[in-house]
Amino acid sequence: MIHHIELAGRALALATDGTVTGPAAGPGISAVAHPEGAPAAPPGVQAVRVEAAHLSLLHDMREGEVYRTGQNSWSPSGWRRLDEAPMRIEDDERRRTADDDAWDDPVRHHSSWVAVLEDEGGAILVGCLEGPTPRLRADQAALEAFTETGRPAQWVILAGPATVVLRDYARALGQALGRREIRPQSVWCSWYSYYEGISQEALDEEIPEAAALGFATLQIDDGWQAAVGDWEAGPRFSRGMAHAAQQIRRAGMRPGLWVAPFIALPGSRLLAEHPEAFIHEADGRLAIAGSNWGADYHALDATHPVAQDYVRRTIERIVKDWGFTYLKLDFINAAAVPGVRHGQADREGAYRIGLRLVREAAGQEAFLLGSGALLMPSLGILDAVRVGPDVAPMWENYATDDLSDAKAYNALHAGINRLWLGEVIGVDPDVVFFRHRRNLLDGTQMQWLRDVAEASRYRCLSDQSGWLDEQERAEIRQWLAREPEELEILGRYRFRLGGRTVDLTEAIEGSASPYPL
Repeated sequence: MIHHIELAGRALALATDGTVTGPAAGPGISAVAHPEGAPAAPPGVQAVRVEAAHLSLLHDMREGEVYRTGQNSWSPSGWRRLDEAPMRIEDDERRRTADDDAWDDPVRHHSSWVAVLEDEGGAILVGCLEGPTPRLRADQAALEAFTETGRPAQWVILAGPATVVLRDYARALGQALGRREIRPQSVWCSWYSYYEGISQEALDEEIPEAAALGFATLQIDDGWQAAVGDWEAGPRFSRGMAHAAQQIRRAGMRPGLWVAPFIALPGSRLLAEHPEAFIHEADGRLAIAGSNWGADYHALDATHPVAQDYVRRTIERIVKDWGFTYLKLDFINAAAVPGVRHGQADREGAYRIGLRLVREAAGQEAFLLGSGALLMPSLGILDAVRVGPDVAPMWENYATDDLSDAKAYNALHAGINRLWLGEVIGVDPDVVFFRHRRNLLDGTQMQWLRDVAEASRYRCLSDQSGWLDEQERAEIRQWLAREPEELEILGRYRFRLGGRTVDLTEAIEGSASPYPL
């Protein structure tokens, strides 16, 4: 059926196989929709609710722009003109890891869960509140929303300034999917200085330094484990992980640990002993969930009893036996890859089943950060999500223009374009830098990263203590000691923190040399 709707004074045509209702939830929001031929809706209506498996919104915004957000933490997000090529990852292998390859579109703009159109007359948002793997596509004539399974979903259409409709959408998501208390974080993470070379000896050096600087949490990253999939201490942690956690706790910090609970590499004991617990292709081969560590990795089927038991036991051991109560859950998008599963669930529903297993095993007091996380399906279960790709101590890289690659510009671009999610879940824009050693960023670029970290209330650092001089240490102590300030988003790249206004327009839209220097 075709409905004629008027949102904030803009007349639109809505074609859908479902029902259109109102009023939509939210303070001060009303909704009117009327079938073709009925009298026009009164002006000023701001929201419409739709229950449907598919809807198409015909629009007149040919000269406008579109906001897209990809499926997971590393997926490109941000604004493009409707007449431009879509924002996407071109490399097939990288896209399989860092976005949803099943719905990639080289022609039309495409997004996960929500898309926004904007022109001089304002913005129109179409977003899913609950549904089985929802996706959207847009061009210069229409914005299409649908579910992967063909089963109905709950959609909301909002009109107004882009900052307002994204804020209201986030709040409606919190009502639909739940939300946890958002707690400011200060974390020292081993990844961006030690990478996979982290060891007990390195930890012995960093623990007292991190405590003296004022960090609340010290998180051990990738490199501690025997193998990806076999979550026991590797040879560089011969005294075991319970000992490491105890050291961190005695220094007055919360022990944190990196783990990728839904994946395994070829050669892992888990994969060799329980191949039936993994997602498979229709022909019986193991599904490939992504590529890292020089190999393709595979994903546990969160609906399979063997996989569920394994995840539960792994998380209970890490939290309850070893004592790590801050978990960085990485590569967790793997639980939603296409494939054959044991139980009946859409892909993102299976992901949510997996997250609930982790939460139940970890307990309600544990802090769970998702990296590679599916953003909206994490709501109500995870405490925070990474909102961009890995940062790096260089602004640009001449060898790549992929927005999912590791560089400071990409982390900042994603962090500011997903800052609106802070209404409903903790947002981690990744680490900042204070060191000048082994760093190609200038002072302005370093400050931009810190501004977004402060706006996100997620202060994370990875500078190795031996790379810091006394002035840098003093700056870190001062930065960590600041009380979090109230955030007000003023525009795409502008926000107010307390009494300070930050404008990152030049950082995002300004030209920069493709060479690090």
